Amino acid sequence: MWTDMVGWLSALILILTISRQVYTQWRTKSIAGVSHWLFIGQVAASTGFVIYSVMVENWVFVVANSCILLTAVAGQCIYMRNKRFAAGTNPPRTLD
Repeated sequence: MWTDMVGWLSALILILTISRQVYTQWRTKSIAGVSHWLFIGQVAASTGFVIYSVMVENWVFVVANSCILLTAVAGQCIYMRNKRFAAGTNPPRTLD
């Protein structure tokens, strides 16, 4: 039981940390200091870890790595949107 709790807590901390970075990137509409290779690498690694976690039937890591994969995809999409915005083409739409 304690082993799973440590896994879930660690996964939650990692997911919150990465999500905060993606949120900040979305809110500021900036690409300063952010490499798109970070998200490409994160997508590749998380995909591999999800597959591995399913194969070894470790559901803590299946859930955690699936969430991390989603944040990586969101981060890459936001990065590409912000890059277009910085270049002056296709600025982000608002809900106004």
